[in-house]
Amino acid sequence: MAQQFWLGMAVFIVAGLSNASFALPMKYSRQWKWENTWFVFTTLALLVLPVILAIVLVPNLWRTYATVPFTAFLPGAIFGFLWGLAQATFGLAIARVGVAMAFSIVVGMSGVMGSLIPMAVLHRGDFLGPRGIILMVSTAILVVGLSLYGKAARLREIDSGAVPSAKGSDYRVGMALCLFTGALGGMINLGFAFSKTLQARAEELGASPNAATFAVWVIVLGAGYIPSLVYTVYLMGKNGTAGAFAKSFGREGWLALAMAILWLFGSQGYGVGATIMGSYGTSIGYAIYISMLILGSTVWGVLTGEWKQAQPSTVRRMRHSVAIILASLLFLSTNGLF
Repeated sequence: MAQQFWLGMAVFIVAGLSNASFALPMKYSRQWKWENTWFVFTTLALLVLPVILAIVLVPNLWRTYATVPFTAFLPGAIFGFLWGLAQATFGLAIARVGVAMAFSIVVGMSGVMGSLIPMAVLHRGDFLGPRGIILMVSTAILVVGLSLYGKAARLREIDSGAVPSAKGSDYRVGMALCLFTGALGGMINLGFAFSKTLQARAEELGASPNAATFAVWVIVLGAGYIPSLVYTVYLMGKNGTAGAFAKSFGREGWLALAMAILWLFGSQGYGVGATIMGSYGTSIGYAIYISMLILGSTVWGVLTGEWKQAQPSTVRRMRHSVAIILASLLFLSTNGLF
């Protein structure tokens, strides 16, 4: 059991770092607007590539879908769609409060919701046991670290002039959008955690436990694609940017593909890690995955110069918050002792 925990944790770390890197190619986009890149990225990452992977890796995929009750699809479809709504409102939140603030709040809330709910629902007896207590304490430490990180992120963007320092009505709307997005952001994990019937049927028809997760992701990510599709098409119509696809499609398309591969490797890797870790993979594992996502994105932010214009006091605050997030991760890893 301990060996599975540590192997699963290693997979979560790699997956989290991969997901933290997916937006880097967008920094090199020159001809496309955000909605163009996001449209191609989500089409590949949420629809095309998951279907291809499932067809290749899951034996009897279509038979699996044909021989499970309709209710087996509902958790993945419903929670996936709610998560997809969060992806659309995330962009609106960024426009009002900045990337760093939105990212810290949204990812933090997603981690709390996405890790505690599966533990409370699927492992009620353990919720107040050693594993549950460790998860709750580490989550509390994570919330403290994220609060400090969010403050540092806000100060960084004020220092650089990216957002105004005044907390006006637009800022309050942005914060409300962050909270809404964060509440729904963890739904992707719930869609995966509560689709065990579908995953079990794929295994019955010949798929390995890890390969069976790809049958679930097709449903979860496919449902999540719908809001992104509607939102990006709306933006292209509103901004008249659909014609941008004719500009440097090769170069810009490759950047979107790189984003899709990095993001999909991270999300699918999370599914594999959850399966390896076992029954607690969707609760404890998700918290590990989210922590690495935050830490990885912060490291990339430092390496790409996002903190260059920040005041020394702001950088110190960021470092302190990262240290607390790491402490949360280390404390959470003590679950491997049980």
